[in-house]
Amino acid sequence: MADSTRADSTRDRIVTAARAEFARYGIAGARITRIAKAAKTSSERLYAYFRSKEELYRFVAEQELAAVLEATRLDPTDLPEYAGRVHDYFLRHPDRFRFISWGRLELAGAAADPVTRETFRRKAEQLRKAQEAGHLDPAWDPVDILVFVSQLATAWAGQLDLVDAAADQVRDPSPAARRAAVVTAVQRLFPATAGDAGDGAGS
Repeated sequence: MADSTRADSTRDRIVTAARAEFARYGIAGARITRIAKAAKTSSERLYAYFRSKEELYRFVAEQELAAVLEATRLDPTDLPEYAGRVHDYFLRHPDRFRFISWGRLELAGAAADPVTRETFRRKAEQLRKAQEAGHLDPAWDPVDILVFVSQLATAWAGQLDLVDAAADQVRDPSPAARRAAVVTAVQRLFPATAGDAGDGAGS
C-alpha cells in the first residue's frame, strides 16, 4: 500500500509540473528535465510513467478537458450563458487556456485523441437534439455552432494583451463589459430559448 501511495504521489507531482511546463513553453519547448526537477523526481522515473513528452501532454490534456467540461457545462437551450461560463473560466485560468492553445497549434493535423473526439461528438449530438426540440435554429450545422460559440467565448482569453492596450478606447473597460459583449454576440447568433433547460443539458 505504501509503495502504491508513493507511486501515485510521484505521478501526481509529475502531472502538476508538466501542466505548468507545457502552459509556459508548449510541447516543443517543454523539457523533461525541468518537469522531473519540479516534480522532485528523475527523468528516468518520469519515463517509467510516460513513454514520451507527447504522451505526457495528452494525459494532462485529458485531465484539463475534463476540468473544463465540469466547470462550464454545455446547455444547448442557453448558449449565451454557456459562452459566458467558458469566458469566465479561461479568464480565471489563463494558464489552462495557454496549455490547450499550445496543443491545438503544435498537434494540428494529428489525429484527435479518442476523448476529444467523443466529447465533440457528444456536444454535437446535444445541439442536434436541441434543434429537433425547437430550441435552436435547425438551419445551422451543429459543428458550426460549436466552433462559433467556442471562438466567441474564448476571444478575450486569447488576446489578454489587448485588454490593457484598448482600455482607453472602449466605452467600458471593465471585465463585466467584456463578458457582456461575449454573451450578447452569442445571443444574437443563437438566442436563448424559454424551453426546458434540462433537455439535452450536460457536459
